[in-house]
Amino acid sequence: MTQKLQEILNLFPKCKEDKIPWDELEKTTLSPLFSGMAKTNQHLEYHGEGDVLTHTKMVCEELIKDSEYWEYSERERQVLFLSALLHDIGKIKRTRLIDGILSSPHHAKTGSVMAREYLWRELNLCGAREKQDFRESVCAFIKYHSYPPFAISNNKPNLKMLKIASVGKLCTDFSIRKLCLLERADINGRISISNKDHLEKIELCKMLAEELSCLDKPYSFKSEYTERAFYKGKTDYPDIELFNDTWGTVIMLSGLPGTGKDTFINANYKGMPIVCLDDIRVEMKISPTDNQGLVVAEANKRAKELLRKKQPFVWNATNITSDIRALLIPLFEDYGASVKIVFLETDWNEQLRRNSSRKSEVPESAIKKMLSRLEPPEAYEAQTVEYHIT
Repeated sequence: MTQKLQEILNLFPKCKEDKIPWDELEKTTLSPLFSGMAKTNQHLEYHGEGDVLTHTKMVCEELIKDSEYWEYSERERQVLFLSALLHDIGKIKRTRLIDGILSSPHHAKTGSVMAREYLWRELNLCGAREKQDFRESVCAFIKYHSYPPFAISNNKPNLKMLKIASVGKLCTDFSIRKLCLLERADINGRISISNKDHLEKIELCKMLAEELSCLDKPYSFKSEYTERAFYKGKTDYPDIELFNDTWGTVIMLSGLPGTGKDTFINANYKGMPIVCLDDIRVEMKISPTDNQGLVVAEANKRAKELLRKKQPFVWNATNITSDIRALLIPLFEDYGASVKIVFLETDWNEQLRRNSSRKSEVPESAIKKMLSRLEPPEAYEAQTVEYHIT
């Protein structure tokens, strides 16, 4: 692990008797986030303790009081404690008055993206599988920390549960059981009349996960095709095996500029047709910072021509958010193709160096902005999802 991260981890409690050294933690690179949380107030009906930092400290104190926390390995505890420290940072950006009431809509998803940018750039948790796994496990806990109390009231509880459990396929430190532990600390670390009700619902969440065989690991489907069909709503029964009627695979690359997409294609998919947005930009003389409407339209046109021929191909673009990928994947699947998302990642400094040597260099400011929006693909988004360090 990196020196800055190790300085933070060294301050985490090592045994039940240890106290959390809050003054020391606030002197680390966490300082700006702590300051932002301290300035962010909450709705007193649900958070009688006041601001987000006060709540966060209470959550961390509750986490280390829970005997289950100490059953995990040191690395697992580090992931959980860091997740607790950062679980509500999204409220810094998302808190606003709505009809006169303080609210923070979508703060969990925003917080996971903010945490990724912080862990990636400030703590250099990138460019190695161990670092990536640690980082993405933390981000997943933040993204889904509010889920357990509402698991059983979800419109499709089994579908949502298995989707979230699938995070463990790519993030080995994540599980529904640990997520419930984190959220139990989150509930106990607040002053609210709804605490008892929420704690009971967290237990129901665990019961549902156990019933679905995904409490400690992702559900084991009969095949990747069946798993994808279930997540798409083609079947409500995850335990049956469906006939795979796809004719071939579209490879969708995902990753920031400078992660070596062209090199990866040459090494793994040489000879396959490529729909490359960078190449189209050059052909159309459109800058990466200009409006990309015409580029995307031309790329879609070329993709459809290949799909109609049932020709596997590579879609070469950054595809850094789930929203962008969600627009493209159904298009490919509607033509009968399966989709494999390949997420590429490299060390931050190496990435900037590679980008600077490209023929069409992307401004560093644009890459930093892209990192601030980056959402690596989750396992349920396509039939196959792979992470590669380049």
